[in-house]
Amino acid sequence: MTHFVPIAPTGLSRRGFTAWMASAAAVGVVPTLRPSAADAAEAQLAPKLRIVIPANEGGGWDQTGRALGAAMIASGAVGEISYENIGGKGGTIGLAKYVEKYDADPDTLLMSGMVMVGAVALQKPAITMAQVAPVARLTSDYEVVAVKADSPIKTPKDLIAQLRADAAKTVIAGGSAGGVDHMYAGMLARVAGNAGALVYQPHPGGAQVVEALESGKAAAGISGYSEFSEQLANGKLRAIGVSAKRPFLGIPSVREQGVDADLANWRGVLTGKKVTAERKAVLLEAVRRATQADVWQKTIKRNNWDPYWMAGKDFESFLDLDTAMAGPLIYLLKLKA
Repeated sequence: MTHFVPIAPTGLSRRGFTAWMASAAAVGVVPTLRPSAADAAEAQLAPKLRIVIPANEGGGWDQTGRALGAAMIASGAVGEISYENIGGKGGTIGLAKYVEKYDADPDTLLMSGMVMVGAVALQKPAITMAQVAPVARLTSDYEVVAVKADSPIKTPKDLIAQLRADAAKTVIAGGSAGGVDHMYAGMLARVAGNAGALVYQPHPGGAQVVEALESGKAAAGISGYSEFSEQLANGKLRAIGVSAKRPFLGIPSVREQGVDADLANWRGVLTGKKVTAERKAVLLEAVRRATQADVWQKTIKRNNWDPYWMAGKDFESFLDLDTAMAGPLIYLLKLKA
């Protein structure tokens, strides 16, 4: 279906501008702001925004949130960005505090993703994803399964064999309980035929997963590539597979090595449930402009993220489906908090 979106007329008042943005968003289209010939750049959409990152500094959410903020400033969409890290329990603590403090705040965004969806399904907190509103999905990321360089585990099939032989001693380290790392560990344990015996060691970030592997506290670790990249490059860790359906960065997929388990992570941005439709449209445009900035594109490439833009009704439907599927998946994989 073709949607016709009017070009913004010149001389709009602030109220008129937000109304125009909302009308375009209502038909599922992100409008392109077109400056007059006299303008050197597109108009600033907000003098200041806050990005709440529901995780500790240094992890995937933190990397994505700060990269988004830098790109918003570089694109001229936003004048100033502040960051607030609220870590713990797969983002559920940050989610609860965001809803409590910023539910109607038009200048605060929340980073989110599949980790939070899974953590909510596992932990069943009082505050859920139903109490925030989607803005846009930004990236996809794949799970890398890594081991210590001198580990006898050479392939995903070796890991499956060890899980079958002695699950209690085959500890798998990863991120928060219920998150995508935990889900993927559960998928591997299910292939091994003993999902209920999985010993999963949750950590607040990739650095702690690396430490667990290097110290021998875990037999295998699961995280995003960017969180393992330094240790893979210096030879301290070795990647045995990636959760994509095809090879990724020279790492063969787990599936193509004979283990039927693939999974993609995603990261995106949300806003408060009480933020007006007009303001949501402005926030969406600010995010869209940021993802077109050179600094964002360079960050995507440097971190080996897959750009995956999704907004409007498509993202709302995706999030509804992801949320609905998380509970049954966690039950099927016998994941424990």
